[in-house]
Amino acid sequence: MNLFRAFATVGGYTMLSRILGFVRDILIAGTLGAGPIADAFFVAFKLPNFFRRLFAEGAFNAGFVPLFSDLLATKGPGPARAFAEQALSVLLLTLFIFVTLAQITMPWVMQVLAPGFVGDPERFDLAVAFTRITFPYLLLISLVSLMGGVLNSLQRFAAVAATPVLLNICLIAAVTLLAPHMPSPGHALAWGVAAAGVAQLIWLSVACQKAGMGLTLPRPRLTPKVRELLRLILPAALGAGVVQVNLVIDIILASLLPQGSVSFLFYADRLNQLPIGVVGVAVGTAVLPLLSRLVAQKDQPGAVAALNRAIELTLFLALPAMFAFLVTADELILTLFQRGQFDVTAARATAFALTAYAVGLPGYVLVKVLTPAFFARRDTRTPVLVGIVAVVANLILNLILMQFMAHAGLALATAIAAWLNVSLLCWILYRRGDLAPDTRLIQRLGRALGAALAMAGGLWWLKSLLAAQFLGGETQRILALLALVVAGMLGFALAALILRAIRLDEIRTLLSRRR
Repeated sequence: MNLFRAFATVGGYTMLSRILGFVRDILIAGTLGAGPIADAFFVAFKLPNFFRRLFAEGAFNAGFVPLFSDLLATKGPGPARAFAEQALSVLLLTLFIFVTLAQITMPWVMQVLAPGFVGDPERFDLAVAFTRITFPYLLLISLVSLMGGVLNSLQRFAAVAATPVLLNICLIAAVTLLAPHMPSPGHALAWGVAAAGVAQLIWLSVACQKAGMGLTLPRPRLTPKVRELLRLILPAALGAGVVQVNLVIDIILASLLPQGSVSFLFYADRLNQLPIGVVGVAVGTAVLPLLSRLVAQKDQPGAVAALNRAIELTLFLALPAMFAFLVTADELILTLFQRGQFDVTAARATAFALTAYAVGLPGYVLVKVLTPAFFARRDTRTPVLVGIVAVVANLILNLILMQFMAHAGLALATAIAAWLNVSLLCWILYRRGDLAPDTRLIQRLGRALGAALAMAGGLWWLKSLLAAQFLGGETQRILALLALVVAGMLGFALAALILRAIRLDEIRTLLSRRR
C-alpha cells in the first residue's frame, strides 16, 4: 500500500469536508452569533462530535482494524465478516441501552457537561432539548465507525473519508432551509445532526455491500474475538482521544466563564481542526493498516521506516499551518466569521483562542500518527496511561490559566497537554526500539522548520501592508485573506524547495504514483 496515495485520498476528502464545514460555520456564526442559543447548540453538538472523533478516528481503528485485518489475511473474508457482524450486533445493543438511559437522565447529564448553565435557565433548557435531539447520533456514528473500519481494512478509504461531508451538507441544509420552520435555528441544527447520522449509516452500508462485505445483524454474542475487541477498544478510546477529552474538559470549564466563551472555543477549534483532520487523521488512518501488516510480517525495520516517513510528512504540513495560524489568527476570524450576529468583539475573542490552540497544532497531529505505532502491536494500554497523565496535566493547567487568560487559557492548556502527550509517546517508542529517527527525518524536520519560519516572516510583512484592507468591507477582507493564503502557500513551497525540505524529484514520484 502506498502511504502517500492513501493519505491523499483521505486528506482530499477531509479537505472537502473542512471546506464545507467552514461554509457551515460561517452560516451558523451569522445566524446564531455567540449568544445563548449558540452556546446551547455547541454543547449539544460537542458530545456526538466528540464520539465521532473518538470512535471514527480512534478506538475502532485501534481495536477493530488489526483484528479484522488479521482474520482477513489468515482465515479469509468469511470469518472476518462473521467477526464484524458479531461486533456490530453487540455494539448496537449496548449503545441502544446507553442512549435510552441518557435520554431519560439528560437534565442530570447536562449538569455535568455544562455546570455553568445551571444558573441560566434559558441556556440550560435549550442545551437539554438540543442534546436529546442530537444524542441518537452517538449510536448511528458508532455503527458507521465499525463499517468504516471494515472498509479501511480493505484499503477502500474513499467512502469512509467522504462520510463527514454528509454531516456538513445536512447542517447547511438545516440552517438555510429548515431553520425558518423551527422554534429556533438551534432546533433546526440539532435535527440536522440526527439526520446526518442516518445519511452516513446508509452511505457506508451501501459502500460495504459494493465492497463485498455487506453486514447483517445476528443475535448478539460475546465471542472470544468480540471480547478481545472490547478489551482493545475501551482503553484505546482514551488513549487515541486524549485531545478530544481535553476539549470536552474545556467546554465544561468554559460554561463557568462569561456567556459566549463556549462559542469562542468552538469557532476557534473549527479552524484548528482543519490541519488536524487533513494531516493527522489522514496520515494516522493510512499508516495503521500499513504498520499492522508490517508488524504481522515481523518486519521491524520496515515498520520503523514507515513511522519515520509518516512523522516527516505530518510535520512538513503541520509546521507551516501552526505558524500561519499564529501570524494571521485575527485576519482569519475577522474575515470568516464577523458578520450578522457575530460582532468584532466576538471575533477578537475567538482569534485569541485560535492563537492559543495553534501552539499545540503539531502535537495534536503527531498524537494521531504515533498512537497507531502502539495499536498495530495491539498495545492500547500504554497510550491510555500517557493519556491519563495528559488529561490530568490539562485539567491542572486549565484551572490555573483560565484565571489569567479566561477562555484562551483553556485553549493554551490543551496545547501544552498535547505536547506532553507527544513527548511521552515518543520517549516510550524510542526506548522500545519502535521509533528510531533516521538522518533523513532529522534533516528534513530542521529544513521544514526553517521554511515555515521564512513563510511566517513573509506573512507578517504582507499582512502589515494589507492592514487597511482588513478594516474595510467584506469583499476587501476576503480578497486580502486570499492574498495571504496564496502568498503563504507559495512562500512555504518556495522556501521548502530552496532549503531542500522536499525535492522536485520526490514530488514527481509522488504524483506519478498518485496517477
